[in-house]
Amino acid sequence: MAPLAVNLNRAIFASANNAGGVERDLQPKKGLDSRVLVLGGTGRVGGSTALALSKLCPDLQILVGGRNRAKGTALVSTIGRKSEFVEISIDNKATLEAALKNVDLVVHAAGPFQREEKCTVLEAAIASKTAYIDVCDDTSYSRNAKSYHNEAVAANVPAITTSGIYPGVSNVMAAELVRFAKSENVGEPERLRFFYYTAGSGGAGPTILATSFLLLGEDVIAYNKGEKIKLKPYSGALNIDFGKGIGKRDVYLLNLPEVRSVHKVLAVPTVSARFGTSPFFWNWGMLAVASLVPVEYLRDKSKVQQLVQIFDPLVRAFDGIAGERVSMRVDLECSNGKNIVSIFSHRKLSVSVGTSTAAFALAVLEGSTKPGVWFPEEAEGISVEARELLLKRAAQGTINFVMNKPPWMVETDPKEIGLGIYV
Repeated sequence: MAPLAVNLNRAIFASANNAGGVERDLQPKKGLDSRVLVLGGTGRVGGSTALALSKLCPDLQILVGGRNRAKGTALVSTIGRKSEFVEISIDNKATLEAALKNVDLVVHAAGPFQREEKCTVLEAAIASKTAYIDVCDDTSYSRNAKSYHNEAVAANVPAITTSGIYPGVSNVMAAELVRFAKSENVGEPERLRFFYYTAGSGGAGPTILATSFLLLGEDVIAYNKGEKIKLKPYSGALNIDFGKGIGKRDVYLLNLPEVRSVHKVLAVPTVSARFGTSPFFWNWGMLAVASLVPVEYLRDKSKVQQLVQIFDPLVRAFDGIAGERVSMRVDLECSNGKNIVSIFSHRKLSVSVGTSTAAFALAVLEGSTKPGVWFPEEAEGISVEARELLLKRAAQGTINFVMNKPPWMVETDPKEIGLGIYV
């Protein structure tokens, strides 16, 4: 096993068993007194990110940006003296640029990102020469963000898109699997699959509901032996064992940005992503929506919001029962028949997504990212040397974090339970 993999596994198990606080070696070696603006800071993801940043790096000056002053003020009082609330809307580029003055990094967590045609925050970051990350989980938005790469290079601005938990940490896990396979002569990477599970809405409520419904209106893009294929959303069900604390769960195909980026960046010929939730009947509901609701309806943000208003009370009612456990499993199959697996599981998505996003924010502030717009798996975004620390930080409080292991060690035997193309 390569030195990085050895150190990484040791670090992960140490972090996973240390849920009580932040380890000293996870904090920046040198005190960072940078100013960070978290947009969407009054929401679940943004608020969680701001809290995680304050714990990982108490010296940071954190600006909580949002439209709800009451929520923002309450969060600021929790974070402490080095934080303040900034009332701001991301739709106004001029206001954004003004807010970004004297800010070292902007974290864009004001989703959902589906059906957003403009990258207003990224444009403002480049114009004000401010480092940038987002928690985008939309294929089109991430591709639009990448189109600003040359502008970011010219402005000397480092930026990472899709840098949350999934996509985000899952991309880095995939990159490490591929690196490990090549460095250890495990074989040539042939098929990489992302499997995700979240109980209920993961504590995110209406935002994740809107995201889910909008994704049901998109054809699933996957790759089979180098060929791009289109599949139906929420089809191709598999029953996947997520290991300790989660167990076996049904997962279904969705159109997620890491499929395209990993296929291109890591040069893996077959790539796909699946997602599942619980209670089990929510999956049935998703299947029904994908099958019965017209695609045109699911592609209309205003109409999707109407669906959200209908389902949100039910989701909130069951969230208390389902909890908000989250798990990511990334599988890599190689040319010699050997397979390796990585798993990340946490009791609370609402906590874990903030910790993961904060890990990316600190990596950028510490100089890991070159000028330009990058995906997390690109070495120019998160260098190979910086992956270990990023994953250690993201793994805080996990109930299970396994890197680069053979499938039998996580007691996994994927079994297809649906029909269709097996990717």
